[in-house]
Parts: sequence; structure tokens; C-alpha cells
Amino acid sequence: MPLTETDAPPASATLTVRSLLVWGLLAGLIGGLLAFGFASAFGEPSVDAAIAIEEAGAGHSHGDDHATQGEHGHGAEPAEEEVVSRAFQSTGGLGIGAVAYGLGLGGLFSLAFAFAYGRVGSLSPRATSLAVAGLGYLAVVLVPFLTYPANPPAVGNPDTIGDRTGLYFGMIAISLALLVAAVATARALAPRLGGWWSTVVGGVGYAVVVTVIAKLLPSFQEVPDGFPGWLLWEFRIASLGTSAVLWAGIGITFAALLQRGLTRTRVA
Repeated sequence: MPLTETDAPPASATLTVRSLLVWGLLAGLIGGLLAFGFASAFGEPSVDAAIAIEEAGAGHSHGDDHATQGEHGHGAEPAEEEVVSRAFQSTGGLGIGAVAYGLGLGGLFSLAFAFAYGRVGSLSPRATSLAVAGLGYLAVVLVPFLTYPANPPAVGNPDTIGDRTGLYFGMIAISLALLVAAVATARALAPRLGGWWSTVVGGVGYAVVVTVIAKLLPSFQEVPDGFPGWLLWEFRIASLGTSAVLWAGIGITFAALLQRGLTRTRVA
């Protein structure tokens, strides 16, 4: 599946999906490393603070249990041993997870770019890359997050985690499907309304439908009494910021690699 830059001379530069996939993986690697750095600096402090609150609450509960057991002559049960240390989770584990997720997202991003190029107006390859990154962040991260925001440790009922996870991924699928429908609608209306108004109609339609669906889905209010509001806000902002860095890193890096590849094929 060849790809030719719109503003280049005819047949001057063609790119294959294989090239796009390689660049997508490289962009995903860089994006994952950037996200790891951001999460380490801005996300992990709030996670540590939430874990401290969770452990303090658990310690208080255990203390009451131990006192009760002492009154009845029973010894305390040994604490459950930690399988993976918190130190590794916040360093190596976080880095491996961020890079692995970035690689996977980068590969999917390259395929999304191949599909979107030439179908979202007369954008250049670099502009298309940035548009895909922006729309992807909107549909995959921001909209599902606004419906089911991320929670730090000590927040959330363990009994509902399966329902919350299923609904979160379901919201991602719904948001993506509505985004594709919005783009298709804008393309269909463009000959009659023009590029600007067709884009407005598609965007407003997406916002209205996704808002209605989000309101109809079950909601979960599971923040415990006394949990610091500033900590919850800090954690959620850091979560959104980490995803923003990841998507921006992939989009910008992919655009740069794409431009470099097009320049090289022109010279050749």
C-alpha cells in the first residue's frame, strides 16, 4: 500500500506500510520512554502518598483486629509477603510497562495513520500524524477518562473492579466507533457544507452522542470519606499528563521520521 506526499512532485516519494510500521514502533519506543520519565516525576509521588494512606488505614484496622484477638487469646496472622517490591514497581516495572505499551500503541498508530492519510482532508503527512495523535488521545484517553476516571490506591471498591474495567474498555470502543462515524459524516457533508462546517457538524455530533451514552452508563462513586481531594486531583492530572506525553511523543516522533523518510526518497 504505497503512500505519496500530496505536496511532492508526482511519483517522487512513496512509502510502504512496512516503513510506517517500523517508524511507528520507533515512535512508540520514544513515546514510552518520555511517558516513563513524566510518570516517574509527576505520577509516582501521588501513588506513594495514596499507598501510605492505604497502609495507614490497613494498619489501623489490623491494630484493632490484633487487640480483639489478644482479648480472646489468639495470635496475629503473619502479614502477606509482597510479591513485587514497590521499589521495582515504581522503577523497572513502570519503565517496562510504559515502553511495552508505547511499542504496541506505536504499531497501531502507524496503521491508523495509513488509514487516515488522505481521508481527513488535504492534510500533509506530518499534519495527518499530529491529527491522528490528537484525535486518538481524545477518543482513547480523554473521553473514557471523563466517564471513568483513574483512581489511586485506597480508592475504589475491589468488588466492582471487573465491572469498572469492562465499562472503561467498552467506553473506549464506543468512543472510537463514534469518532470514525464523525469523520465519515464530515467527509460526506464536505461537498455541500465545505470543510469547516462539515468538521463542526461531525465534531458536535460526536460530542453530543458520546455525552448521552456516558450519562446512560452506570457510574461509580467510590472515593472513601476523608481521602484528600488534592491527592485524587493530583493523581488524575498526572495520569492524563502521562497519556498526553505518550501520544504527543508518538505523534511528533512519527511525523519527524515520516518527513525524514520522504526527504530521503525524494533525494534518491
